[in-house]
Amino acid sequence: QVHVVESGGGLVQAGGSLRLSCIASGTIFSINHMAWYRQAPGKQREFVASILGGGSTNYAGSVKGRFTISRDGAKNTVYLQMNSLKPEDTAVYYCKATTRTDYWGQGTQVTVSS
Repeated sequence: QVHVVESGGGLVQAGGSLRLSCIASGTIFSINHMAWYRQAPGKQREFVASILGGGSTNYAGSVKGRFTISRDGAKNTVYLQMNSLKPEDTAVYYCKATTRTDYWGQGTQVTVSS
């Protein structure tokens, strides 16, 4: 069993930055990879970024070059550094940890004002 908790959301002006954190606890040795997703009002949840156990990363086209996912293995924490934020980045951001099952956090709200 894995428990996932996100933090770091908030209100920021367009062009600003935020850093989200995701802490995993429980049977963390079984985690294969972790990822960030987001869901805007009235839209489906969408992939943002992922990081595999070996450290390789993948990004959605809409955030590539602006967002960076990283991991602090010793602290079982994954970060999402978000720069040059746009109003269309406004969403609830969710962290997912994958073993043979997906474990989701409760989400953290990011609001970007124009």
